[in-house]
Amino acid sequence: MAIRVLVYEDNLALREALTVLISDAEDCILVGAFGDCLRANEQVYRLQPEVVLMDIDLPGRDGIQAVSSIRREFPSVEVVMLTVFDDDDRVFRALCAGASGYLLKQTPPNQLLEAIRSVRMGGAPMSPSIARKVIQTFPARHTSAADLDQLTSRERQILHYLAQGLSYKLVAAELMISLETVRSHIKRIYEKLQVHSATEAIARYRPIS
Repeated sequence: MAIRVLVYEDNLALREALTVLISDAEDCILVGAFGDCLRANEQVYRLQPEVVLMDIDLPGRDGIQAVSSIRREFPSVEVVMLTVFDDDDRVFRALCAGASGYLLKQTPPNQLLEAIRSVRMGGAPMSPSIARKVIQTFPARHTSAADLDQLTSRERQILHYLAQGLSYKLVAAELMISLETVRSHIKRIYEKLQVHSATEAIARYRPIS
């Protein structure tokens, strides 16, 4: 079934470009596009999106505040930040607010569509520079060496690629395995690290030298 997508972006040209991109994708349906998030909860309730693309610097209300409110009321809705900001503070606040992904606006259109698909399947799409910041920003949440020792070499490979910002599909291509196999490995990673999302797994990841 097509993925229902809602967009919040105050730049009219970019909002229109996103509207065309998503509307033209065979597996996506654009349910709405707005220049502010003042009524985000009401709009999410009415339009029933599965994925929300959320800018941060919106008029009248910060996008990160909207993410927190949306996730509290609609926990099954995935929110991906799409922003020009890559500073540690905004990345940290967005992820803590419940964002499932964090992309910079220079993300190519095909990668943006892939991110929508990825987050809908439980992924945590991030621009590579953001994925690195996640590792560096959450040092207190790293797993112990004993926890990581539970992971197989293939599971560590997959976690490494996720931490670099690769989607499930790109991980599958890189390792020359099926997408379903990647998902099975990720499920086991969640169980072993006692986490519930790719974002948490990446935040706890520490490369093994």
